[in-house]
Amino acid sequence: MKLLLDENLSRRIVPFIQDYYPGSTQVALIGMEQADDKTIRQYAIDNGYVMTTKDADFYEMNLLYGSPPKIIWLKIGNQSKAATIKTLLNNCHVIECALFQDNNDYIEIL
Repeated sequence: MKLLLDENLSRRIVPFIQDYYPGSTQVALIGMEQADDKTIRQYAIDNGYVMTTKDADFYEMNLLYGSPPKIIWLKIGNQSKAATIKTLLNNCHVIECALFQDNNDYIEIL
C-alpha cells in the first residue's frame, strides 16, 4: 500500500515509512503543493494511492463523490515528525486490515 501524504504532513516523513509503505510520497514532492484538494484527490485515484491527511477535507469529498481513494485520517493533532512516523508504522497492520481486508473506505487513527 502506498500513501500520498497531504500538505499537512511533512515531506520528511516519506523516507522513514518506505519499508512499510513502499512507493509513498507527499504532495510537495510531486509538485502539487499549490494544487487544490480535488486535483490531489484525483491524482491519488489515478495513481493508486491511499490519501493520508490530518484534516477532514478528503473524507468529506468521499462522502460527496464516493470512494476511491481510500483515506487514512490521522486525528493526532500537532505531533512531531517522529511521533507521526511512529503512528503510521505502529498502525500499518490495522490500516491494511481496515482498508483492504475489511474494505472500508477510510480509517481514523487517534
